[in-house]
Amino acid sequence: MTAPASPAQGAADHAARARSFDAAAAQYAAHRPSYPAALLDTIEDLTGRPLTGTRVADIGAGTGISTALLHERGARVLAVEPGDGMAAQFRAGHPGIPLVRGDGNALPLADDSTDLLTYAQAWHWTDPHSSVPEALRVLRPGGALALWWNTNALDIDWIAEAARRAGRFFGIDIPAEKQRAARTELADPTGRLDFTRRELRWSRRIPVDAHLANIGSHSFFLVCPEDRRTAFFTQERDHLLEVFPDGIVEETYDVLLLVATKP
Repeated sequence: MTAPASPAQGAADHAARARSFDAAAAQYAAHRPSYPAALLDTIEDLTGRPLTGTRVADIGAGTGISTALLHERGARVLAVEPGDGMAAQFRAGHPGIPLVRGDGNALPLADDSTDLLTYAQAWHWTDPHSSVPEALRVLRPGGALALWWNTNALDIDWIAEAARRAGRFFGIDIPAEKQRAARTELADPTGRLDFTRRELRWSRRIPVDAHLANIGSHSFFLVCPEDRRTAFFTQERDHLLEVFPDGIVEETYDVLLLVATKP
């Protein structure tokens, strides 16, 4: 039996996973899913203001998937990204959107300067004991913090089976991890924010190799030894073609959205 990781080793593994995206930024940009228009509609409903003209800082912007959606909706959006590779990919894909370097634990933003802070697939890379006070510092009175993640729709049989295979491969309980992500108290263990939670379902159809590239852009796979990763994807491709013999995979997601207004 493998001994459990020490807190120091766990922190080191977390940091390695966070850094892993820089070397795979092009793959991330090409294959990660976007978000449905209903997500932005719901953010507007929960914050009580249109995104058009709103001063937004998109933190952990990565390659700009969420930033571009906010920009297209008319927000005055600034991207904040810590990683070299991700920032370079962002600038190549979105040269007209401003980007600064930084992360959620020490935001490079002035006090009371932002109407809306957004974190798409990024809040879990922060330490909320630091990122919550930072969010409250930079938000204007009445401003809001919005966190969201695409999560797999585990009530769909083929997705649940794929999650079990990945879970066995990495030794993790993926359904339990999804339930954990839905616990709003873990988003803010300081108890200073009152989150409203919503879930929105959406789907997309993509070729099986694009689906595998999407999966492969996740940090657990990025830090996995190449031979193990290759063996897993070879077997996974065979499983998927049994379900989707035409080679087109229908990915279904539940977007978990948490929104809190600055007290």
